[in-house]
This record gives sequence, structure tokens and C-alpha cells, in this order.
Amino acid sequence: MKKIYMDQAATSFPKAPGVIEGMVEFMSQVGTNINRGSYENAYETAEIVYETREQLCNFFDFTPLAGNAKNVIFTPGITYALNFIIKGYLQTGDHVLVSSMEHNAVMRPLVQLQKDRGITFSRIPCTKEGELQRDAIETMIQNNTKAIIMTHGSNVCGTLMPIKEVGEISHRYGLKFIVDSAQTAGTFPISMRDMHIDALAFTGHKGLLGPQGIGGFLITDEMADQMTPLVTGGTGSISDTEETPTFLPDKFEAGTLNLPGIMGLHRSLNYLEKSRIDQIRENELKLTQQFIDGLSEIKGIHIIGKTTCENRSAVVSLQTDTLDEAILAFRLDQEYHIMTRVGMHCSPNAHKTLGTFPEGTIRFSFGYSNTEEEVNYAIKAIKECYESNRTKPKAIPTK
Repeated sequence: MKKIYMDQAATSFPKAPGVIEGMVEFMSQVGTNINRGSYENAYETAEIVYETREQLCNFFDFTPLAGNAKNVIFTPGITYALNFIIKGYLQTGDHVLVSSMEHNAVMRPLVQLQKDRGITFSRIPCTKEGELQRDAIETMIQNNTKAIIMTHGSNVCGTLMPIKEVGEISHRYGLKFIVDSAQTAGTFPISMRDMHIDALAFTGHKGLLGPQGIGGFLITDEMADQMTPLVTGGTGSISDTEETPTFLPDKFEAGTLNLPGIMGLHRSLNYLEKSRIDQIRENELKLTQQFIDGLSEIKGIHIIGKTTCENRSAVVSLQTDTLDEAILAFRLDQEYHIMTRVGMHCSPNAHKTLGTFPEGTIRFSFGYSNTEEEVNYAIKAIKECYESNRTKPKAIPTK
């Protein structure tokens, strides 16, 4: 029986057309490094890497002062990118603002720096639907506040943050604005220029429909100048000195880049440029509303967060009255071949905000390849699993 993938918020599947072919072609026919070899294959590879940087600049409406793509930094993923930014920028005694919906890719670096450097952070409150209480932001800014760090979209319930308004506040107060775009890049338009974003962290393997293992960040010259590189080593440039280069991207790109990953990302960006992300988003949200409407007819199933598609992504979490979410996820996989994710989703404080801590939720997330038929099948499967267990009490963890 065909398996149905509904865990697109974890990673996209299938990847965009051409991604696998691009990676295989590079590894089987080219295979060279860049910034090292003095031969044609290396130069051609470097050209594709540069073109990919330019694609990302265009995709996120980012025009660095120098007018080229050197401000695009590649990393092994968005978690690495956020660590590079957070640990490279914040200094002892600094204070930052975050939303109460942040992923551990933001919170764990901050908690570590709280212990190691004495930095502090405050959480901007959100409602039980995950919506940011933006009126609270300006009252929380302190004399030592250096930045606002915020996810664009919740990986637990799909609620979007008003990053344009937050960016305007950051700009007005002279704060750096750092955005985690893991759940929105490739689906929702992001303009670094209009949204006053100083550093945008991205991953290639979710909405951008590329391979795992490639991500990065786009950063302004001003902010990059104020950062210390997290990893240093060989870059293939100014190799006559043991000092780390101060120019971009080499300042933050020590070692060998994931070139097969960049080749795959290059192909996925080509696909997105041709297919229009507006169409992808509209289809995903159509499926999301279909799913929410179908579940609303099942007594005892509770949608966590918003029940409309206004200001949300195609991520839906739910809880049930009597069926443990982990058992539901197991049965959906084993009996119906539906793949989902269950638990805390690496976002414990988001669950505290939503009122789902410590139980967690079962999460469904839709992508460009999912269909109405698959959504109807999932609704039917959830209903059958739940109704077969309706009379059994659900074990609730002791708080």
C-alpha cells in the first residue's frame, strides 16, 4: 500500500524535480572542490555556487551594500546558521527578545550563552493560538537589548509571526532583527529589505524543497562586521596567513562546503522560481482548511491553535480526549501508512504557551505534493482510530 507523507514540517518529500539528478550529476561527473583547484571543473562549480547565492538574494529580496552575493553564507543547516548568528553576535551582558513560540534551535544557544556569557532574554508573550502580543514588545526593550530573534512560523501549530511589524520596531529602536525562516521559506514571501531583517537563517530541505544538510544565512555587512566566526580554518583564500579572513563569505565559511547539497538546492530554487510559491502556498492552505474542517466534525478531537488559514502555515497539531497521541501516531503509521510526528517538536515553551505541555501533540503538515484524497483518507483514519478507543481513559502525565 502507498505510504502517505504528512510530516513536511520536518523535511519536504518528495524533493523538487531535478534535485536528485543535480546532486548525482555533480558527484558522478564533476566532484571537484572550489577555491582550491586551478582547473575548469572547479571554476564551473564555483560559478554554480555563486549563482545559488544570487538566487537566494533574489528569493529573499536582499540587496547587500556591495551589490553581490557574498553576504550569503552556507552552513550544514539552519540550526548551525542560528548558532553562527547568535553566538557570533551576542556578548557578555547583552539582552535579547524572543517570542514564546521559539524552537530549540534558538532557545538552546541562548540558554547556553546565559550560562557562559551572562546574556539574558525575555519572551514576548503569545496567545493560546500562538499569536504574538505585539503591543508588549516596546515595553520589554531594555537599555542593553541588542536584538529581536523570532521564528516566522510556528513548527507546532503553524501560526505566523508579524515579522514586518516586528522588523519595523527593531529598526526604530536600533536593534538587530534575526529571523528563523525554517517553516516559511519557499512558501511565504520574505523581503529582508521591507521587513528590516538583518540576518535571515534558512534551511534548504523544507519549503525550499532541497536536500538535507544544506542551509545558511543572509546577513547585512553592518551586522557581519560585528560578529565573530564560530568555526575557523582553511578557506582557500589568503592562505599565506594563519589569520581568518575578514571578508565575506570566507569569514564564516571555513572548510569544505556541502557542494552536492548546494547543487541540489540550486535545482530546487530553479523549480521554485518557475512554479511560483503563491500557487504552492494556496494549495497547501487549501488542504489545511480541508483537514481542519474534517476534524472539527469529530467529537473529542481538538485542533491546537488557529482553526482558520489566516496568518498560518500548513502545520496542524491536535490532541484527543481519550487516545494517547503517540498511540494514534503509531496506529496511523502501522495500520494506515500515514507518516506524522508526535511529541514536543523541539519547542517546549511553544507547548507551554499553547497549553499542550507536557503531553505534546500529534502534528500533520502538508506540502506541494499532498492531495485532497490523501487529506480525506487521513481524516477517515483518525476518526476510525479515535472511535475505536473512545471508551478508554487517556493517561495524563502528572504535572
